[in-house]
Amino acid sequence: MVTLRELTADDAQPLTRIYSGAAVRHTTGQALTLAQAQQKVRASLARAAETPRAQWSWGIVATDEMIGLIALRRRSSSMGTLSYILREDTWGNGYATEAVKHVVDFAFTTVGLERLEAMHHPDNPASGRVLIKTGFTRTGTCDRHTEDGAAVVYQVYALPVSQAPLRR
Repeated sequence: MVTLRELTADDAQPLTRIYSGAAVRHTTGQALTLAQAQQKVRASLARAAETPRAQWSWGIVATDEMIGLIALRRRSSSMGTLSYILREDTWGNGYATEAVKHVVDFAFTTVGLERLEAMHHPDNPASGRVLIKTGFTRTGTCDRHTEDGAAVVYQVYALPVSQAPLRR
């Protein structure tokens, strides 16, 4: 249904479409400009060349076009965090669930992590359902502050390797 691929220099325009409209409501709240998207791609390409590698970013591809972005960040030798965003016109098709399954498998079998964590904005329960469907368990909350200083309570989830539904 979906495939993941490393970002390329040509992905700035698709990123501006992904980071727009309702999709950014629970991120910065601002659409990504083309210049910001180009910088995001350059940063991803630079991180891909680092050794040891601490971050992976993949385009989520369905129906022959990039519809989202998913990232894995190594936070310690044994723990990583997962984040993702999809274009709003692709929501509700199971694409995020498939992409998360791919990254969970990669994190545990290829990178060798023992635990993954993720969180979602309280007004985005669909993201929480994606995490639950892929084996994550809600572990609590975390305060994040917006640009105006307001605190938003995010839902936090974790998945230890011992509970991961790995696809081998």
